[in-house]
Amino acid sequence: MDIDALTLARFQFAFTVTFHIVFPAFSIGLASYLAVLEALWLRTGRAVYLDLFTYWKKIFALAFGMGVVSGLVMSYQFGTNWSVFSDKTGPVLGPLMGYEVLSAFFLEAGFLGVMLFGLKRVGPTLHMFATLMVAIGTLFSAFWILSVNSWMQTPAGYAMNAKGQFIAVDWWAVVFNPSFPYRLVHMVLAAYLTTAFVVGATGAFHLLRNRRNEGARVMFSMAMWMAALVAPLQVVAGDIHGINTLQHQPAKIAAMEGHFETQKGAPLILFGWPDMAGEVTRYAIEIPKLGSVILTHDWNGEVKGLKAWPKELRPNAAIVFWSFRVMVGIGMLMVAVGLWSLWTRWHGTLFEAPWLHRLAVLMGPAGFVAVVAGWITTEVGRQPYTVYGLLTTAQSASPLAAPAVAASLIAFIVVYFFVFGAGTLYILRMMAKAPEGHEPDLPPGIPLRASGITPVTAVLGDAPLAAGE
Repeated sequence: MDIDALTLARFQFAFTVTFHIVFPAFSIGLASYLAVLEALWLRTGRAVYLDLFTYWKKIFALAFGMGVVSGLVMSYQFGTNWSVFSDKTGPVLGPLMGYEVLSAFFLEAGFLGVMLFGLKRVGPTLHMFATLMVAIGTLFSAFWILSVNSWMQTPAGYAMNAKGQFIAVDWWAVVFNPSFPYRLVHMVLAAYLTTAFVVGATGAFHLLRNRRNEGARVMFSMAMWMAALVAPLQVVAGDIHGINTLQHQPAKIAAMEGHFETQKGAPLILFGWPDMAGEVTRYAIEIPKLGSVILTHDWNGEVKGLKAWPKELRPNAAIVFWSFRVMVGIGMLMVAVGLWSLWTRWHGTLFEAPWLHRLAVLMGPAGFVAVVAGWITTEVGRQPYTVYGLLTTAQSASPLAAPAVAASLIAFIVVYFFVFGAGTLYILRMMAKAPEGHEPDLPPGIPLRASGITPVTAVLGDAPLAAGE
């Protein structure tokens, strides 16, 4: 079977973005977690927080590095496989990407070395500032990248010049386009949940080995608080984001819900198989009217079906339908884990619940799967457009021959699985080591409190306390 260059280019970008997105999702959440750990150490003086900071900062450094490398590869594809897209959208998207480098990457890179190696050299206060700047930098990065992607989904504040290029006439409208606030909140919460379940899985893994490990208990408790509080919030944010999508991208919603017919009082299709050729969702298991209630908050609200659009303008409903359900299903499991943890915490058995710990270990990669599934829903649901309603994917591709794209795709697959597979394996080996108390990089004259209960104000006083006091 012959595969054309456009299909290969799309698959190549999908492959590379799938690898890339898991690292920023992890590093965004982990950077904030590191800032919280260091702040807790400064506030309470408990050595366990500094031990955990040291434990996770090494993992963050490796994940951050892999995220940078995988992101650079993606950017080169804009000039090779998608040169027409780059030419037409460059006047709008180019500055936004530049702002991401200037305000986010420089902030992250500038303070990363201080965060990783500088505690002994700059002292706790300035080191805390550096850690905070790295965390803020990751959020700035999410801000600009989500602005770029959201503009492609819901373009605003633009005009067309004589060359057929998009140009900005209102930068405020470009940056804060109609879907941007919803996507930003949804993605940042997803990053926090992704990190929480990785941290929780690591803590649970070590609790199953040794329930007395203080570091494992602290990281598991913190992760379960995040799951209990943020997972329900993510459900609400997702619902609001869905309503926004219905307003601006109704074809995507129709594909997500598996609706081919426009109808009032639309059912919620729980499971089924959307048949694009037959224009019907087969084997549908549905709840009457609930689809309209969720999407329009009205029992008889109208929901458009895919037949409202020409066949060539419909996204692939089979892919979008199931990727959406994977994302939602994992989200519901996260809520369940959070509620279970609250139950055990209430009964004082959070660290004595082996079945909860086993489930938490299994849920470790769940955030990554949900993020990738959500990204597939977003990007495949936008098709056949790169700039929604204005520029199609077919119009965006470079005039390349299929063998050239196939060769680079094979090279990417081989290199990615070797390099990033090795990096991921090394991260897992680091997580497999139990967090243990050890002497961190403290400035001279500051003793390590093995007990972990001395207030940091006493530890950092003018007269250093003798070790063991």
